[in-house]
Amino acid sequence: MGYFTDRHSTHIHDELHARCLVLDDGPNRIAIVVCDNCMIPRDILDEAKRKIQEKSGLPADRILISATHTHSAPTCTGLYLSETDKEYIPFLISRIVDGVARAINNLAPARVAWGKGRTTKPGLNRRWRMKPGSIPPNPFGGTNDLVKMNPPIGSPDLIEPAGPTDPEICILSLQSPEGRPIALLANYSLHYVGTDRDKDITADYFAAFCERMKQSLEAEGQGPPFVALLSNGTSGDINNINFRQKRPARGPYDQIRSVADSITREALRVCKELKYADGCRCEWNSRRSNSEFAGPVPKTFLAPEAILEKARGRSPRGLEEIYARETMFLKDYPVQVPLLLQTVRIGDLAIAAVPCEVFAEIGLEIKRKSPFKPPLLSN
Repeated sequence: MGYFTDRHSTHIHDELHARCLVLDDGPNRIAIVVCDNCMIPRDILDEAKRKIQEKSGLPADRILISATHTHSAPTCTGLYLSETDKEYIPFLISRIVDGVARAINNLAPARVAWGKGRTTKPGLNRRWRMKPGSIPPNPFGGTNDLVKMNPPIGSPDLIEPAGPTDPEICILSLQSPEGRPIALLANYSLHYVGTDRDKDITADYFAAFCERMKQSLEAEGQGPPFVALLSNGTSGDINNINFRQKRPARGPYDQIRSVADSITREALRVCKELKYADGCRCEWNSRRSNSEFAGPVPKTFLAPEAILEKARGRSPRGLEEIYARETMFLKDYPVQVPLLLQTVRIGDLAIAAVPCEVFAEIGLEIKRKSPFKPPLLSN
C-alpha cells in the first residue's frame, strides 16, 4: 500500500507486528499499540478498541493505536490503485486485540524514565522550492506550483527545502525494579525508507530499530518478552533522500539498516543517561474535532470522466489518470472530516497523537507550545 501502482507481495522479508504496551498506575490503565502498516482507517481502529474493551474491560477511550507507515504491508484502505484486502482486516483486528491482552497479562512492577536526543541524519524535507517555471504542470493541469514534492535529484532548479525537519528522538523506557529492560517506546519523525524489492513484505526501519534495541539492551529471550516500539512522528513532508546529490548504489535493505543504526545509536546514548522513577501518574484525554476538507478539483482540471474514458478497459496509468480516478472517489467527500485527537501524560512526559500525514512543522509547533518537555509525538 502507498504506491501509485497495485503491488502484490510474494515474499515476507520480516514479520509485521502490533507492538503493545500497557501502563497501569493503579487508578488508570492505558494501552499504546504501534502497528506495522501504512494507514489504518478509524473504523478498523474503533472495532479493535471495542473488542479490547469487550475482552479485557480496558475502556476503548484509553487506547492509542498508530501505524508506522511502512509502504510494504497489506492494504487496509483503498489508495491509488491498491484495493482494500478485506481478508486481512479481521486478522489485523484480532492480532491487535490479542497483543493488548498479552500485555495486560504481563503487567508487573516497573520503574519509568523518559528522555530525548537528536540525530544529525537521516530526516530531510522532501518538499522543495523550485526556480519559477521549472515545475511541470501538476496532474490537475495547474502551472502555478512553487513547491515540488520529491523533485528530481540533483536538479539545478532546486532552491531550498520548503519546510523544516524534526531531528528529535523521544524515548519512554520501562524496566523492572531489578533493572531488567521491560519495554521501550521511541518516536521519530521520518517516513518509511523502502526497498527496491517491491514484492517484499517488510516493517521497514521501524522493526529494524526495535530488533537492534532488543539486542543492544541484551533483552533477547526474556520471559515475559521485552517489547520495543517505534512510532512515526509528524513526518508527512520528511523522508531520507538527499535531493542535492544522488545516493550511491546500495543493496535493497542497506538504507533501512543504516537508518535504524543511526536512530539506535542515539537512543542508546539517551538510555544511558536516564534516571528511573519507581512510579508515576498516567493521565488521558481525547477530543473529537472536525477538519475542513478542501475539494480536489481546481478550475483548471479537466473533467475526470473524460480522462478516465481514455483508460477504459485497462488500469489507469500516469499521474493524470490516477489523479482523475482519485477525484471521482473524492468528489462526494464530506466538507468536514472528523478527527480524534488524543493526549497521554506519563509523569512529566506527554504523548500527543494526531491522525493523518502531519507535516513536521505542525509537530514542532506542538512541541513548542507544550508545557511538557519532551512531548513524544505519535502520528
